[in-house]
Amino acid sequence: MKIAIINGPNLNLLGKRETDIYGNTSFEKYLNELRDLFPSVTFYYFQSNIEGELVTELQHVGFEYDGIVLNPAGYTHTSVAIGDAIAAIKAPVVEVHISNVHAREDFRKLSHVSGKSAGSIFGLGLKGYELAVRWLLDRS
Repeated sequence: MKIAIINGPNLNLLGKRETDIYGNTSFEKYLNELRDLFPSVTFYYFQSNIEGELVTELQHVGFEYDGIVLNPAGYTHTSVAIGDAIAAIKAPVVEVHISNVHAREDFRKLSHVSGKSAGSIFGLGLKGYELAVRWLLDRS
């Protein structure tokens, strides 16, 4: 099975930024843990701070991969384009957020992604990525 993980803005700073919210593990380190946990999965990882690059990447992998784990980060609340890209592709998308966005500022409660995704996971830390992968594997 081929699963793409796509992370949005500022997630390249995991392990360094706001560790009280996001923890102190880099995503690259965590990705190695996922690869060890799921040796039968071929993972592809992409991160960008640029909205259009995220849209392009969703379009690129959305017809070639069996599933996508997407953390659009701050673009969740502002990007109609990312939501539209999810609706346009074949691969199921699981939206993941490390923090519980519903327990934060009011503007974070709006998502242009949730309604287009197969499901959403909020507030379970990096464990949310593992749970998304497990769901995609169970679904196949």
